[in-house]
Amino acid sequence: MRRIAPLLLALAVAVATPAFAQDPAPGSWGKKAEMIEANSEFATTEAAGKIYVLGGYPSSRESVKTVQVYDIATGTWTIGPPLPVVNNHGMAATVDGIVYLIGGQTDPNLAYVDTVYALDPKVGQWVQKAKMPVARSAGAPVVFEGKIYVAGGRPPHGAEFAVYDPKADTWEKLPNLPTQRNHIIGAAMNGNINVAGGRLLGGFQSNQVAVFEAYDPKTRTWSTAAPMLKPRSGHNGVIANGCFHVWGGEHKDGMHPDHDYYDPRNDKWTKLPDMAIPVHGVTGAAFVNGLIWVTGGGISNGGSSGTKLNQIYRPNVSCQ
Repeated sequence: MRRIAPLLLALAVAVATPAFAQDPAPGSWGKKAEMIEANSEFATTEAAGKIYVLGGYPSSRESVKTVQVYDIATGTWTIGPPLPVVNNHGMAATVDGIVYLIGGQTDPNLAYVDTVYALDPKVGQWVQKAKMPVARSAGAPVVFEGKIYVAGGRPPHGAEFAVYDPKADTWEKLPNLPTQRNHIIGAAMNGNINVAGGRLLGGFQSNQVAVFEAYDPKTRTWSTAAPMLKPRSGHNGVIANGCFHVWGGEHKDGMHPDHDYYDPRNDKWTKLPDMAIPVHGVTGAAFVNGLIWVTGGGISNGGSSGTKLNQIYRPNVSCQ
């Protein structure tokens, strides 16, 4: 194991604002304490009740090493151990309490990377792991049965699909996505790895798709489920009460405010009221304490509108 960075003390703390203390009513959006630094095009994951915001870039579009950590219990932000290198459009996941940052880019344009870094929050330092088979960014990470599946990515890697086994520290290439795409979102449901939406080319001006495809790890085959209600990319999502919630995103003329959910019991998408503040540029979300956590993101298309937002949504639907 190669150790990358020493344990660092927290550098900054943002105390929860009293105005954000009241949680929203069911079916409503609200806010919590804002991030320390404005950000978008980053990866995020939750571990032990804390939300990790990894890399990304502010309105300057200069990629950062910054790790911002939000403690849900205390409502405060701290700066965690910085990434070994700057990163944007990475893919993050948590397995057995360990935070992983997979792939991404080192500048806003190309420069895709195949690196994998792991952070044990109890130790406080990043460790380099086995590299991905192919360098890529803007894909979808999905955790299922202790493994991390990574689907898609910016061209020419939009059909790539591989799985990482953290215990063995090994990668395996899997059958390609039927529809190549990037800026997508994924989730594990009914024993499948599901991938929704995305764009065909790298930029937000590109054609977007509503396609929803599912991979069965047992049969190693792909199938098609009901498409999203509209094509979109740069969106985000999470499983909450058995439903796959999907929100936000960007397109050539602006933002997608849509918030929809997918019910795997009947293969059906249903529209919910629009987001209070539409965002894009975030890969990964959390469902903790009955709330969906939607952290940061850009509020206009492109990569120059990163925010400090820390939005929450209380679901009022169940698919269980």
